[in-house]
Amino acid sequence: MYVGLKMLKKFDTVTPKTLVKDARKLLDEDNLWILLVMDGDKLVGYVRLEDIMAALPSLLTALEKHEINYLMSKLTVEKIIRKDMVTVSPTMDIETAAQIMHEKNLAGLAVVDDTTGKLLGYINRTVMLDVLVEEMGLRQGGQRIVIETADRTGVIHEVSGIIASLGMSIISTGTFFHQERRMIVFRVAAQDASPVAAALQDKGYTLVTAEDFVGEWL
Repeated sequence: MYVGLKMLKKFDTVTPKTLVKDARKLLDEDNLWILLVMDGDKLVGYVRLEDIMAALPSLLTALEKHEINYLMSKLTVEKIIRKDMVTVSPTMDIETAAQIMHEKNLAGLAVVDDTTGKLLGYINRTVMLDVLVEEMGLRQGGQRIVIETADRTGVIHEVSGIIASLGMSIISTGTFFHQERRMIVFRVAAQDASPVAAALQDKGYTLVTAEDFVGEWL
């Protein structure tokens, strides 16, 4: 899956001259963590919810009400803008974008055209969570089977054959690692996955459930 197919195309932006109080309102209305800042057609930076909260006066401030109102009528985004915006291409794999967001602890990424640098869209944490749900096939229903296996060639092919032999189809697969344990998650198109579980165990596969890890979170 590519960034360009999952990015948000309709979202609010602000300009350097936007009042901070108005930017805060947009963040609340759109349930966003950051707003992209545009100067005409040019992306010039972003403003974070944390920065807006820090800029707004506390209710405990010693300022008089008229002083607060005056401050709010003058304080603009250009005073708190951040210009280290990380941009990505619409052709980038969505998982690569997710890794960038994770490693840099970012709330979002601007998506720009490779050639022109024009802003095309925006990727945020909500999009990434939606992609995870989609890729794991949760919305298609079915049942989840998890096996623990060594990192060797042919495992998915073998398990796929076992599932196919039972007349069932696979909705999705995913590989996860916990410490040194490798687990593969299969979501099968079935109301009852017990025949799959039994067949996999007969072939020597180790099934994993949440109960196997209870000791780690208690």
